[in-house]
Amino acid sequence: MSAPAAARPRVARVYTAARRHPWVLGKLGDWVIWFGPYSPAQLVVMGGGALLLIKTYSWWSWLGPVPVVVWLAAIWAVRGAKIGGRSPFTAALGWLTLLAQHPAGRVGGRTARDRRPSLFSGVFVVEAAAGSGGGRLRKGRSARGPRPSGAVAVRPAPASGLARLLLDAADDQPLGRS
Repeated sequence: MSAPAAARPRVARVYTAARRHPWVLGKLGDWVIWFGPYSPAQLVVMGGGALLLIKTYSWWSWLGPVPVVVWLAAIWAVRGAKIGGRSPFTAALGWLTLLAQHPAGRVGGRTARDRRPSLFSGVFVVEAAAGSGGGRLRKGRSARGPRPSGAVAVRPAPASGLARLLLDAADDQPLGRS
């Protein structure tokens, strides 16, 4: 016979109706539209084709039933239409969302935007370098013109050891010499 119930492995199966049946229109319970059910793509081709055939009847009437047969074949052909593994409407929705996205794209799930411009302000002063007077100077004259009587020339303290050495070297040499 069979093994005891405790020894048999338990098997669980889930059959979701959405996975077993594609999304179709035209089926209510056990009742189905003739030759249906139809996918949304088939309904669009059916409605658009019928409207086109009715509005252009004077153009194709001399062909007899050929345009109607082509229309029915088109309805049959789109029954399982897939674009990249998706239904045509889902693919079209994907293209629309792609066109609606910001051209810069997304960063971290949010729309990538340029940062708002900010004002960059700062102050700087341009001064002549110590001892560079802008040319050769004679004793008793500065780059800014004649010194008033009783004024004492004040030099800024050197900032580094190298600046101190250069300042001392400039003091040892006469100003008129190159």
